[in-house]
Amino acid sequence: MGEVTRQVMTQFWEEHSQNATVEEMMLDSSAELLSLEEKPEIILLLPCLDGLSVLELGAGMGRYTGHLAKLASHVTAVDFMPNFIEKNREDNGFRGNITFLQADVTNLDLPKESFDFIFSNWLFMYLTDAELVALTQKLLAWLKPGGYLFFRESCFFQSGDKERTFNPTVYRTPAQYNLLLTSATSVSGDSGFEIVMSRSVQTYIKIKKNQNQVCWLLQRVPRVPDGHKGYNTFQQFLDNQQYSRRGILRYEKIFGEGFVSTGGLETTKEFISMLNLRPGQRVIDVGCGIGGGDFYMAKTYGVEVLGMDLSSNMVEIAMERAFTEKTPLVQFEIGDATRRCFSEGSFDVVYSRDTILHINDKEALFRRFYSWIKPGGKLLITDYCCGERPWAPVFQEYVKQRGYILYTPQEYGQFLEKAGFVNVQAQDRTEQFVNVLNTELSRTRDIKQQFIENFSEEDYKYIIDGWKEKQHRCSLGDQRWGLFYAEKPLEILS
Repeated sequence: MGEVTRQVMTQFWEEHSQNATVEEMMLDSSAELLSLEEKPEIILLLPCLDGLSVLELGAGMGRYTGHLAKLASHVTAVDFMPNFIEKNREDNGFRGNITFLQADVTNLDLPKESFDFIFSNWLFMYLTDAELVALTQKLLAWLKPGGYLFFRESCFFQSGDKERTFNPTVYRTPAQYNLLLTSATSVSGDSGFEIVMSRSVQTYIKIKKNQNQVCWLLQRVPRVPDGHKGYNTFQQFLDNQQYSRRGILRYEKIFGEGFVSTGGLETTKEFISMLNLRPGQRVIDVGCGIGGGDFYMAKTYGVEVLGMDLSSNMVEIAMERAFTEKTPLVQFEIGDATRRCFSEGSFDVVYSRDTILHINDKEALFRRFYSWIKPGGKLLITDYCCGERPWAPVFQEYVKQRGYILYTPQEYGQFLEKAGFVNVQAQDRTEQFVNVLNTELSRTRDIKQQFIENFSEEDYKYIIDGWKEKQHRCSLGDQRWGLFYAEKPLEILS
């Protein structure tokens, strides 16, 4: 089966590589324009490559090879079509730090832990699932510990408009790529990939109204046995437990359309008003959920918003809503805030609602936020917090079961100050939290029949019991809710 597949793929690319043009390689009549605009966009998503050893798979005629070679100590550029390799060599061979290799990646053999970074553009969609899993194992072997993999694929359906006599391309969903790449482990089983970032290529949205060009940045990390309650990654734990698609929509029914955080639109309006947003500012929403707050900020204040969430289910729903919201100022990505890198001063505001409870090293995260924000920029967070220890057993069990890492509002504020923020406000908003819980409970009871019809009696009981338990934990003084506002100094003292 595999041999037949490789023959078919070879035949396909022999047909579309005869003249080694960018139109042939991208299979699109608008290739020149698309390439001109997407190349800088893709480059901005890559980690720092200075002095690194890079492997480029599916290098084609070298659209990215030259840029990679400018930064890296060495690039190994691989493609299995001779015409593309020769064109790449012709255009980039003068650089002197590139090895050009004609090979089929399914048969490629390279030294272990020999690369810091692997780059692949439109390659995995020409592999079967079995071939992709086998290649993923090889990628883990070739990468050094902590190394990164960047790849980009066409998802769902064909994007290019070039006529094809046959098309053997495998158009997977983003969710299928997420599962295939993060489920695979090294041969020894001690390492695997975790997602740092995944998002649609904005150039294709802008030029072709196509959200199905998707790219990923993954990192090779150690696999910890039972580190995520039986799941390979924390993301898989989230998507299969608290943030299953059904669970998300169930929460939305209570919080209000577009929202999965306490108070929905009402608290969103209140807290965002504290930021004095202005048109043209850039906001990053860490733990964006299904995007309600992002659409509100963009429509009300004219700001650009990047909504980032580690749950692929959340981002998938948010992107579905973006079709109807038609708000070009809002973009979404699957992203791990503890690993995601942005240039210094990329945003005017960091905003986050009830998300950071999942993250262990909050001080390190806040230092990241500090670097992302421009001088004079602002931060606003709400999050689950806790009272002073010792906690009641019921609260201890709740925190353990959810895997939360909680601190008192005062400790939270201290973390922000240590990260360099000024004008820090650390407010205990538990009373407001309890009032909102009462409102949401009442609203849920009012729509009981409709809720049961949309979900089930069991789901209704889950929400009612869950909200009552929150009220009880708050009454014990153990569960708290905090609001945190801070600013980055206009002038940074050295």
